[in-house]
Amino acid sequence: MRSDPSDNGGLFVGRRPGTAPVRFRALPERGGERRQRVDGSLASLLLVAIAFISLLCWGPIPLLCLWLGSQANYLSGSVSLGLLVSFAALFGLLFGALTILRRLDHAWILVRRAAGHDQRLGALGRVFAATAIVGAAIFVIWFLVIHGPGSNSFSGGRSGL
Repeated sequence: MRSDPSDNGGLFVGRRPGTAPVRFRALPERGGERRQRVDGSLASLLLVAIAFISLLCWGPIPLLCLWLGSQANYLSGSVSLGLLVSFAALFGLLFGALTILRRLDHAWILVRRAAGHDQRLGALGRVFAATAIVGAAIFVIWFLVIHGPGSNSFSGGRSGL
């Protein structure tokens, strides 16, 4: 492979530095039974935290951003400012949550390996997909059962007023 800059006209053709796949060592040494239980419990706690923060991305964070935008609209009288505040808050909070989730996922991998499991992949993708399904199911139940897609006579509202 030609990656010498003098061979290829100064263009770097190979893999970018620092992007090689992560290679874990062999299975780590197993600690004592008590240490493995502590590490396993910590891994479970991290997984619950990942699931909780993932669920926040599908409901409470967007609702908070809508509330912030409505407050900005109310205080300034500008709908455009309210929209800007909502989108900026949504962007910052969702990307902040994803950053935290990524760090927790890396910590989960390390704790699982310390507990004696040959863990090489994280659980973030699977957990995030599961919370998306749960969030969609809750929305469908809210939309079809609680709020109702039809007129007021079907959705529990006052009819004829």
